[in-house]
Amino acid sequence: MDNIKKNETINFSANLPIVSSGSLEAYIQFVNNIPLLTDKEEYELAEQWRVAEDVEAARYLVLSHLRLVVSIARSYIGYGLPLADIIQEGTIGLMKAVKRFDARRNVRLVTFAIHWIKAEINEYVIKNWRIVKTVTTKSQRKLFFNLRSLRKDVGSLSEDEAKRIAQELNVSRDDVVDMNMRLTGGDVSILPDDSDGFAPSDWLKDEEHTPERMVEKKGQDRLHTDGIEMALQELDERSRDIIQSRWLEDPDNQPTLHELAKKYGVSAERIRQIEVKAMQKMKQYLSEYE
Repeated sequence: MDNIKKNETINFSANLPIVSSGSLEAYIQFVNNIPLLTDKEEYELAEQWRVAEDVEAARYLVLSHLRLVVSIARSYIGYGLPLADIIQEGTIGLMKAVKRFDARRNVRLVTFAIHWIKAEINEYVIKNWRIVKTVTTKSQRKLFFNLRSLRKDVGSLSEDEAKRIAQELNVSRDDVVDMNMRLTGGDVSILPDDSDGFAPSDWLKDEEHTPERMVEKKGQDRLHTDGIEMALQELDERSRDIIQSRWLEDPDNQPTLHELAKKYGVSAERIRQIEVKAMQKMKQYLSEYE
């Protein structure tokens, strides 16, 4: 293990380099210059970490595979997130892989680590790609990371293509169409900015349900229920029956003045007079009730 000595290129006691947008190219050049491990070197370092929890061995396993993180991170550039942030998330995944790696299974760390690196980056992309959460189910996650490569044109999606992708990914056609809309859409500020006086918040205004209107409506509802019921009780039996029949019955069942006149043995004009007088009395009661 001649290339894994403390006085060589990599200082075991040094911390992992910080990834920042200003030094990203220098960082990438640095990790590409870290020597790769042979099968034997990787096995011995993995065993030192597994048996003795040698942090120096684990650190070099991480350092020697940082170029893999950079390579995987580059494939996520299309999501519009900072490459430096993606690399850092992938590095966390690599550390998790090293922590769980067992060289006795005859599997190289590069093969084992790919899953952990991608899983960590995927989670970061899903959480940060949009302000509004885009992916919530397993099928949506599958679509999120495969739809871009499966559709022929950017943005557009024909009916036949939607059905083909749905069948290929074993999801519903509606899920494909919905995810395509999410991917081609963008975040919009709900409040207007300085350059535009109009924003979606203007669509959400509800002038009918302001606190003042709600209090007013509550008072009207009380008048229409309790108030009218109590006002009816102030009328004599005949007047109450005429008002209820003429105003509170279903329009299809409301009797005419002549039908009520025949019922009470008076003229239609007399029924009209009783109705007007009863309405005036109820109006006065409701005014006092309010």
